[in-house]
Amino acid sequence: MKENRLLEMRIFKAVVDAGGFTAAAHLLGVSQPFVSQTMTSLERRLGVQLIHRSTRGHRLTGEGEQFLSACGRILNEIELAEAQVSSARSKVSGELRISAPLAFGLDQIVPLLPEAMADQPNVVFHLALSDSIANLIEDNVDVAIRMGRLTDSSLKSRKLCDLQRLVVAAPSYLEAHGLPQTPADLRRHNCLMWEGPRDHLNRWSFRIDGTVETLLASGNFRSSNGLTLFELCTAGVGIMRLAEHLALPAIREGKLVPLLSDHQVHDDTAISAVFLPERELLPRIRNFVDYLVEAFRQPPWSE
Repeated sequence: MKENRLLEMRIFKAVVDAGGFTAAAHLLGVSQPFVSQTMTSLERRLGVQLIHRSTRGHRLTGEGEQFLSACGRILNEIELAEAQVSSARSKVSGELRISAPLAFGLDQIVPLLPEAMADQPNVVFHLALSDSIANLIEDNVDVAIRMGRLTDSSLKSRKLCDLQRLVVAAPSYLEAHGLPQTPADLRRHNCLMWEGPRDHLNRWSFRIDGTVETLLASGNFRSSNGLTLFELCTAGVGIMRLAEHLALPAIREGKLVPLLSDHQVHDDTAISAVFLPERELLPRIRNFVDYLVEAFRQPPWSE
């Protein structure tokens, strides 16, 4: 289909640049079968073989060399051309697909959408909220909000703000189970834990006697959904290490109590907007990312 042609070109060029399907998949952060299926579909649509495949490797056919040259030129020029033609904000149009973690999306991104949509009235906005990490290519995402350290070097990113997590519990939980005085006391408490791709968040760091030590949280409940963990924490089920955008308002409202503040470690992580490099110049993407950067310059939860 026509809307897949830019994706096919990007994958074809990556296969050539990386020297194979598996290496291209690693470069783009997608699966090897996805690369293979895309290449097969591209060659079938064009009616020519672009790459000779053998046990000794891959090499371009004559048609492949010709197509590669065209792909390089098109990938370099197409986004700039769109940006120049649609330079006026009032002319910005198209679809903007956004992905964000569930709790952060509901709490922070959704309230920003009315102004963003009014600013780009001809853009159709799509918002997917999930604690699974979206793949920008396979999931057809223009802008993804990521919390924590970025690992995909093939993407471009802009930092929105620092990310800090606090250890908290509801007053009802502390009344029933007591207040942990040291990080070691958490071993005798019920900690609410992540499962799935975010289970690394179950390792809680504390400053103890001048050094940073990591404690593996344990408890009787796990979830891949951050909003579920937050709701159970405020309900008094257990202790949680919670992002500030939810923790600070809940602390101010008396729903949660900060714990082990003397042992708090500053998180060297951030909340970022990520996008594919060749789409940075698209006005609808650039405008939305600029809007997010400005909106989180002073994070709303820090007021």
